[in-house]
Amino acid sequence: MEVAIVTVGDEILAGDTVNTNASWLAEQVNDRGVSVRRITTVPDVVADIARVINEYRAEYDAVIVTGGLGPTHDDVTMEGVAAAVGRDVEPHEEAQRWLTEESGYAAASLVDGTTDLPARARMLPNEAGVAPGAVVEGIYVLPGVPGEMKTMFERVAGEFSGERTHSTVVDVAEPESELIDRLSELRRRFDITVGSYPGESVRIKLTATEEAVAEEAAAWLREQVELVENEE
Repeated sequence: MEVAIVTVGDEILAGDTVNTNASWLAEQVNDRGVSVRRITTVPDVVADIARVINEYRAEYDAVIVTGGLGPTHDDVTMEGVAAAVGRDVEPHEEAQRWLTEESGYAAASLVDGTTDLPARARMLPNEAGVAPGAVVEGIYVLPGVPGEMKTMFERVAGEFSGERTHSTVVDVAEPESELIDRLSELRRRFDITVGSYPGESVRIKLTATEEAVAEEAAAWLREQVELVENEE
């Protein structure tokens, strides 16, 4: 299964908010064997949201969208999703019922637009907040507030699955540029993917479909490189 993650919000693009939602979602679906092929942030603009979602839903099995839910002037994600799938946004009876019967809100106290979702969408209750999410044509729309997003994702987590992989990390005390030949040999010897992440040391992440292969590759690499102190 391949997915794209789209985060919506001018505040992310302005640097006012750190995009922790995307990294958390990527970790969650990767743990379920799902490959994340794109992570994109778009502004609070209906046309931009619709354009990016339309592109990604044509390429991938699912699109996870987070942010921009609610009835305020800059909460336009549902409109963008509806435009992407050619549907209207309209009051959702199940969302209304959930908020008034399950969550205890008085109908008169709900701001206009709170329960508006794309027509015929599956409503996702917001157990940690107010604005509901939705699922429509493989697009999963979640809140931007991290606590609300995480709680809602747990309701649909079982719908994301693929071939699970196993990873191990080797910390290397050599410059990344000096490791090219050994990493090439590593890929030749083992059926793995290799990620190289330089910093204070170079973290080499080895990923395979079988745990034994990942560990065998890591053991071989440790014999070929200079390790940082805590790896020795």
